[in-house]
Amino acid sequence: MRLKARSIALAALAIFLMPVFSFGAEDPASPQAEGRNTGTPKVELFLGYSYLRAVPTLAAGNRLVWLNGGSTSVAYNLNRHLGVVADFGAYTNSEVRFTGAYAETVGVDNSNVAVLTYLVGPRFSFRRSERFTPFVQALFGGVHANRVVLSDCATNCLLLPYETTFALTAGGGLDFNLRRHFAIRIVQAEYLMTRFTDSTSGNSGTQNYVRLSSGIVFRFGGNPKPAPPLAALGYSCSVNPVSAFPGDPVAASGTAANLNPTKTPVYTWRVDGGTVSGTSSSASIDTTSVAAGTYTLKGHVSQGDKPDENAGCSATFAVKAYDPPTVSCSASPSSVISGGPATITATGMSPQNRPLTYSYSSTSGTVSGTGATATLSTVGATLGTVGVTCTALDDKGQSASAPTSVTVAAPVVAAAPRTSDLCSTRFERDPKRPARVDNEAKACLDEIALSLNSNSDARLAVVGNASSEEKAGNKIAAERAVNTKAYLVTEKGIDPSRISVYTRSQEGKAVSSTLIPAGATLDSSGDTPVDESAVGAHPSRRKSK
Repeated sequence: MRLKARSIALAALAIFLMPVFSFGAEDPASPQAEGRNTGTPKVELFLGYSYLRAVPTLAAGNRLVWLNGGSTSVAYNLNRHLGVVADFGAYTNSEVRFTGAYAETVGVDNSNVAVLTYLVGPRFSFRRSERFTPFVQALFGGVHANRVVLSDCATNCLLLPYETTFALTAGGGLDFNLRRHFAIRIVQAEYLMTRFTDSTSGNSGTQNYVRLSSGIVFRFGGNPKPAPPLAALGYSCSVNPVSAFPGDPVAASGTAANLNPTKTPVYTWRVDGGTVSGTSSSASIDTTSVAAGTYTLKGHVSQGDKPDENAGCSATFAVKAYDPPTVSCSASPSSVISGGPATITATGMSPQNRPLTYSYSSTSGTVSGTGATATLSTVGATLGTVGVTCTALDDKGQSASAPTSVTVAAPVVAAAPRTSDLCSTRFERDPKRPARVDNEAKACLDEIALSLNSNSDARLAVVGNASSEEKAGNKIAAERAVNTKAYLVTEKGIDPSRISVYTRSQEGKAVSSTLIPAGATLDSSGDTPVDESAVGAHPSRRKSK
């Protein structure tokens, strides 16, 4: 009978606890199943109401039929699942019911604290949910029942004596976790077994009970709710500009993802061209000595030794060769007389605005100047085209050249003034006065005077001649020349210093006149200058009647 009752009690307990332990169960693959979102308290203190009921209710030897009271327990968790529990319960007896013919109830004097339980044992908790914690436990210990004395009794008042015996419980419960340190125990259902002595037979037996409890749980210590695991560290980097000339700075920057805020990141940089400097998420690349080409920057960030605490990145940049300068060259004027200068102008431009210096060369002559303008001297230069080259050089050693030319012409030499023969005066018509200037001769001399007045800087040479048949021909030739000059001086007002008098051994009774412009030279070869002081002048003697 007792074994059957115990089996019925255990089956009822299993049926009751089945939904309890299945409630809140998680998929093994879920984060809750891995325990990543909940903490484990070190100590759990339970305070609550407890109800005790015998199964069957009126079984022989049961002195605990149904009782109300309270229970408390302290659980020390060894790890996330396993703990040790110490449990204490106190229950009251408000009435005693007899079996048999006497079915009345009687009052008792000590109904406040009728039974005490003190148990200890292991507990296994299923911490797979943040909100709900199911558990199972098995506790062993003792139970103490106070004596039961009938009230209003004069004799034989002791109904049940003091009794202490072995007890055990097996069952489980469900906690609803409101806060890290506070929870509500929705239910705790257990099978309770005792070994009280049967007051009728005096033999010890086994009694079966169901104990139901509910209350609050205070949770102390332990680790707080663990933070979700961080994702693997990520890192990306970039450069600005992506294309630069040698010497231009290149800025590098990195962006880390999923950094752990509790750890300090360590940044490192390296580059296969130039020099990189920086220990933070930004760096600078010096390209001063870098040849033209494409280079790779590599960055790394670390927050520990684990693979997911390290990440790297890379970015490429190009170093471009400097473009050479351009230059144009011009000359002003482009044509000069030999010995004259020409201004050479060079107009240079650097695509990268590099500073420029200028130099010049020529195929003939000399060029002086180092700025944007220079001077070509054609002194000693060969006649014809002189080639000039303008060269622009930047500070990177790159140059450009352009040609121009200057035409060097020979100096224009003015034609030397030439003497010109004027009209000749004839002395043939008056044999008696062969040296007299007659009217016909005067007409010629008047024209000569006009020529001398028109050319104020010109001179005049008059050359007297005589015929070979004339006696004292040289004297007559000299007189003819002197008379011609005398007429021009006295009659026409010509400065006598402008007129030179000669004789020539040329056949003829005439005086030839030659105009000598300024700068001209008279060819006087064969002429004999006349001493005018030795020859009397009689320019226009008239014939006596």
